[in-house]
Amino acid sequence: MTRFLNMNSLLKYSANLRFARHLSLSAKMNAYKVENLLVIGSGLMGSGIVQSAAHNNRNLKSIVLQDISEDALNKAKSKIEQNLNKIKQKKADTNIDEIVSKITFSTSIAPKSTENLLIIEAVTENLGLKQELFKDLNQKFKDCPSVVFATNTSSLVCKDVAKHVDNMDRFVGLHFFNPVPLMKLVEIVVLENQTSEETYEAMANFVKEMGKVSVRCKDTPGFIVNRLLVPYMFEAISMLERGDASARDIDTAMKLGAGYPMGPFELIDYVGLDTSKFICDGWLSKNYNIIKESKLLNEMVAKGRLGKKVGKGFYDY
Repeated sequence: MTRFLNMNSLLKYSANLRFARHLSLSAKMNAYKVENLLVIGSGLMGSGIVQSAAHNNRNLKSIVLQDISEDALNKAKSKIEQNLNKIKQKKADTNIDEIVSKITFSTSIAPKSTENLLIIEAVTENLGLKQELFKDLNQKFKDCPSVVFATNTSSLVCKDVAKHVDNMDRFVGLHFFNPVPLMKLVEIVVLENQTSEETYEAMANFVKEMGKVSVRCKDTPGFIVNRLLVPYMFEAISMLERGDASARDIDTAMKLGAGYPMGPFELIDYVGLDTSKFICDGWLSKNYNIIKESKLLNEMVAKGRLGKKVGKGFYDY
């Protein structure tokens, strides 16, 4: 009887211990909440991220957009104001001045506070440039325990980007989609056995507070969307190269037959032929064996037919 009671007490103690550990873990997971934001790179992605954060996330204490020149920052501010004016036409209560006033435009990497700070890198899709930036950030914020680093890369391996980062449990991929203010999805890229659950939970909450939807994925080439989308676009180019059908007919077929909002060639023009080539070249250099090089795409990029942004791609605009 005594032995039974002791065993019963032991089981009860074990259950209580597990419950206490669960509470402790839950407290730790909820302990980190993004309060300050620094976005480096004021192009379409960087400016879009801060616009969405300033417009929707009411829990942020500060938002800083950084770039190397005042000219780049002025263009970013102008773009943000243009975007908000379009939103105001549909939502009259949009206070443009109030939203823009939440953003600090700076040529220095100087957040308002390092307390629960999220730093998102949104510079050019160049591995060497990103690695050097994170090397500098790693040194600059080495004594700041509540800083999370995130890369917005769309095609590079996040682990490669973070080559010089020491605190890998607070490194993550945050892949926003263009145009950021309109696109609801954010891929949260978790580096296996490195990104902590606390970091992931904090990023999922941050994305939610921006009014967006997150999906979790591993650090694999292309993550989810581009891993499926890029081969699809390149197969469409191969069909065109073989003469199977015209670009217009392929687009029409995929829109009316598969229900896609855009055909593959309309999509490539929107993304940019140069961007598509860059992704292809990067994957080929890593021998991922996901897609094949396109002679037609290379020729079009060489001729400056880069897509909608320049008025000429597979279509003329």
